[in-house]
Amino acid sequence: MYQRDLGQMAANHVPLSPVSFLTRAARVYPNRVAVIHGTRRYTYAQFLERTRRLASALARAGIGKGDTVAILAPNIPEMLEAHNAVPALGAVLCPINTRLDAGAVGFILRHSDARAVLIDRELSPVMRRALSEAGVEPLVIRHRRSSGDGRRTDRIHRL
Repeated sequence: MYQRDLGQMAANHVPLSPVSFLTRAARVYPNRVAVIHGTRRYTYAQFLERTRRLASALARAGIGKGDTVAILAPNIPEMLEAHNAVPALGAVLCPINTRLDAGAVGFILRHSDARAVLIDRELSPVMRRALSEAGVEPLVIRHRRSSGDGRRTDRIHRL
């Protein structure tokens, strides 16, 4: 009985995406802790702000709808931010397994046609070799882990 004559509309159907989930959580629970990583803790409001800053930086760098953004990072808060910031731009996120060697990483970068790549600073040597072997030159954004004060320390540059 509940399936009949109920076309999808704003009143009864809203697609759930990481972007809409985070926006709603930040509005409903702004002061609740959303991310815990070691001594770092971010509320939903802070998490949304960090995500928006990353999306803004990517947009200013020319990343937009349909572009691929790769990320080579362990399970850290910056990975969560990328999972929200990249789709917010209409871009496609391509997470790369940190256990892969430079050859495999280079293949993924070539195959995905990544226009930008986010990397954790400790994985810079692997990415440097991967970019060299693959012969690709995406925009590289390398982040350093913060000391827990919540400041973003990303630097946009080529390796």
